[in-house]
Amino acid sequence: MDNQEILQIIVKAADERRAHDIEVLKIENLSVMGRYFVIMDASSERQVKAISNNIIDHLNENHVKIIHLEGKDNAKWILIDLGDVIVHVFTSETREFYNLEKLWADAIVEDISDWITED
Repeated sequence: MDNQEILQIIVKAADERRAHDIEVLKIENLSVMGRYFVIMDASSERQVKAISNNIIDHLNENHVKIIHLEGKDNAKWILIDLGDVIVHVFTSETREFYNLEKLWADAIVEDISDWITED
């Protein structure tokens, strides 16, 4: 399975649980730690967990190996590391505080409009 297929699984799974402001940043020319960041947020820790669980379920169903999972106990920021793709699920306040989009402002923002439903 290639990265685009994995990204599509993640974005659609997050969208199913109403993740806010999903963004895919292509960071491969900026970092050695991965090729893509997927960033999203939710209004509560409960929703962060629900989004993360849905992403993990969909990845498992498609036999995508999760290398590392962090933050599930706290649920203010859950990180799902797949190697080339790193998923960040934040509470809205935590996302605003860390502002990864600003930190990675030179990254290319991928068009995911075909993978999400309109509200």
